[in-house]
Amino acid sequence: MDPESVLALAAKAKAAGAERFCMGAAWRQVRDGKEFDAVIAMVEGVRRLGMEACVTLGMLQPHQARRLAEAGLTAYNHNLDTSPEFYSNIITTRSYDDRLRTLAAVREAGIELCCGGIIGMGESVRDRASMLRVLAGFLPHPESVPINALVPVAGTPLEKRKRIESFELVRMVATARLVMPTSVIRLSAGRSHLGWEAQILCMIAGANSIFYGDKLLTTPNSGIGEDEELLAFIGSAFAQAQGEEPLRQTESL
Repeated sequence: MDPESVLALAAKAKAAGAERFCMGAAWRQVRDGKEFDAVIAMVEGVRRLGMEACVTLGMLQPHQARRLAEAGLTAYNHNLDTSPEFYSNIITTRSYDDRLRTLAAVREAGIELCCGGIIGMGESVRDRASMLRVLAGFLPHPESVPINALVPVAGTPLEKRKRIESFELVRMVATARLVMPTSVIRLSAGRSHLGWEAQILCMIAGANSIFYGDKLLTTPNSGIGEDEELLAFIGSAFAQAQGEEPLRQTESL
């Protein structure tokens, strides 16, 4: 996409209340050249709009991380996806160490980490705990930790996976909050299949951010209108109970 088209979408997201704009490319790794130059222009443009900027571009070299930092990038999204032990059952295009090297390059460049994972891919509870152990081992902890529930997609090896129960997602959010108390825990993919009750439970358990907009990379997300109703309901209930307004942080992808 050309930078001007992307920046028009960013301006629309800002008008809808988003504080951060996240841009994703379907790359295994970043390659220097005009496509990466266009991403740099997008990052600079989003920052000029007064928004935080996040990108997810795949594996990254240290010099590329430095270019993104110079452009003003707020955060780099690069999820671990699952535990080191379960990883090879799901992903063969890169290794766990490849992911850790990218995250190290991002940290060294002074960019915030947006790093979490996906549950519901057939992993065990121990695998989920192992992934959180790796995340909690980063010093400092990742500033943002997206918790995703698998959305089975037709034509993929996981298309027949049964969706996880909502309480499994609540449990994962709560555990992430306990082991990474200062991180922003982002309720991410799979949220559109949760009712208000489950989403509110996730927020009570520790989620303090949602991805805002009708699509999350390749899967559907709750519509902006639905989210505005949900947030208004939570804000009203919280204000009545506590006499104060809740923290509200939204991100557009």
